[in-house]
Amino acid sequence: MDLRTEISSLGEFGLIDHLTRNIELKNVSSILGVGDDAAVIDHFGKQTVFTTDLLIENIHFDLIYTPLRHLGYKAVVVNLSDIYAMNAHPTQILISLGFSNRFSVEALDEFYDGVYAACEKYGVDLVGGDTSSSQKGFIISVTAIGEVSPDKFVQRSTAQKGDLLCCSGDLGAAYLGLVFLEREKKIFLENPDIKPDLEGEKYVIGRILKPEAAKDVIDFFEREQIIPTAMMDISDGLSSEILHLCKQSNLGCVIYEEKIPILEETRNAAYKFELDPTACALSGGEDYELLFTIKQTDYDKLVLNEKISVIGYMTSPEEGTRIITKGGNQFDITAQGWNAFTK
Repeated sequence: MDLRTEISSLGEFGLIDHLTRNIELKNVSSILGVGDDAAVIDHFGKQTVFTTDLLIENIHFDLIYTPLRHLGYKAVVVNLSDIYAMNAHPTQILISLGFSNRFSVEALDEFYDGVYAACEKYGVDLVGGDTSSSQKGFIISVTAIGEVSPDKFVQRSTAQKGDLLCCSGDLGAAYLGLVFLEREKKIFLENPDIKPDLEGEKYVIGRILKPEAAKDVIDFFEREQIIPTAMMDISDGLSSEILHLCKQSNLGCVIYEEKIPILEETRNAAYKFELDPTACALSGGEDYELLFTIKQTDYDKLVLNEKISVIGYMTSPEEGTRIITKGGNQFDITAQGWNAFTK
């Protein structure tokens, strides 16, 4: 039988000591971490970037198919993605948890294993947080802190007419991973004896359960001395993010369906569910890639990076936000995607 340690046996301070016992601070900017009333950070003349995120069980994640280790990893990564979207480097995080008595110390250890794995991969220090009991369910709040050289941060509102509209990585896979997991959950709830059949869809399921942030793209910008004119991360689906960027920059755009990066694994998964892969990329969400604009003069540098796709260009606001399909038809981009489907 698995060992189960009740959280009440440790008390709040004992629990925090237990969960943070192995922390080693790696960033020179982390002056004082867990163990005092507050953390102390000194970014030595750089500008400081903050972001925070709230994840609530059965709204943002489902523990029936989400391992706690994966959840800890993802909770960190989705916040780091917002820091990278500002063209900054994350350096510290704070995590606060609310949990009911159905969670044991071992369960929280599993969650923190994922947190520490993400911190290790991205070179980030965990410097604080809080724990509280919750009447039901699991609540996670993560704050990420980063640094950027003065005035090198990139906003959503600063794209220029004629800029190239680009994205990193590939899109649509996370949504299809979620579709698979939701299907298997439904089958499991109806018949718990049936083992899950994920049909070899390792890629799309990995994209929803264990996403990665686009650190390598920000490192590439630094090496090639590219500063995007505007940038944001893709968490709510490509079409929704394009509309945000256009609205905040007061511009229109044209994108080309054939230029949207969709992997073969994603296309095949979409066809299994009789979904349009383009619609999954436009409306799916949780890809955690970067959407950004660059000056046309930087195009030659972009060709060096196969993880970056130029999907269109920015136009005057009167021209609207349009997608040109593979067949040459034009549609307005809507927040649900031009080929709308319900989540």
